Amino acid sequence: MHALIPSPSSSQFSIGPATFHFYALCIIAGIATAIWLGRKRYSANGGLADDVSEAAIWAVPFGIIGGRIYHVITSPQKYFGSDANPVDALRIWQGGLGIWGAISFGAFGAYIYFRTHKTTLSFPHFLDALAPGVVIAQAMGRVGNWFNQELFGKPTSLPWGLEIDLVNRPDGYENYSTFHPTFLYEALWCLVVAYLLLKLPMFFKRIVKNKGDVFALYICGYTVGRLWIEAIRIDDANYVLGLRLNIWVSLIVISSSAMYLIRSNRRGYLSNTQPAS
Repeated sequence: MHALIPSPSSSQFSIGPATFHFYALCIIAGIATAIWLGRKRYSANGGLADDVSEAAIWAVPFGIIGGRIYHVITSPQKYFGSDANPVDALRIWQGGLGIWGAISFGAFGAYIYFRTHKTTLSFPHFLDALAPGVVIAQAMGRVGNWFNQELFGKPTSLPWGLEIDLVNRPDGYENYSTFHPTFLYEALWCLVVAYLLLKLPMFFKRIVKNKGDVFALYICGYTVGRLWIEAIRIDDANYVLGLRLNIWVSLIVISSSAMYLIRSNRRGYLSNTQPAS
């Protein structure tokens, strides 16, 4: 039985002396999309679109560095183990950007910009404007994982199984040829979250009452999907109490973002019910 989803035969291509990695191109395309959509949403709320572009000059390098730091810290044996090469930690184009490091560091970089520059709207406005574009960028980044034949799930005989070359199969899975395409699951989940954030504002009217709530809703919505997808991945990971580390991180992030939304919703309710003075 042939898999519906074959893996790419190459993760890169060359034009003259230059070599281009599909993973890096997917990340760049995602960043460009997030900035483009963020500019549109920010200006639609009355802000100057250039605020987004200039904040991105801070956010993007912070995000890439943060994403790599998170990945290396949570997978130290891959870079500092007995058979590892520490220099590989610098080879970002080979894959390996932890989303929580990228989001937290990227947001911090943008925050520095908003604190040190005069902008037309506030930092929470910026986060809300960027949220749908960021989750679309994550979907595009997952396509890069497909090119690298990485981060796939458990073996499966389902018709949409993903073919993985023998050299890229984890130890103990050499006799299996098709696996769950978790890159596709997460990409589709991200697009659904983006659609909900963009097209169904009335659905969230009772939840989204304050600036920053859209971003919190993105964090919560994305992480719910990441939780179940992480549970079927078989790539190397560190375990805590029998669960992958990123499952614990997802549980903490879901709880934190949900609590933030509840408290924000309560603040919005109280402010709307205060008697006029």
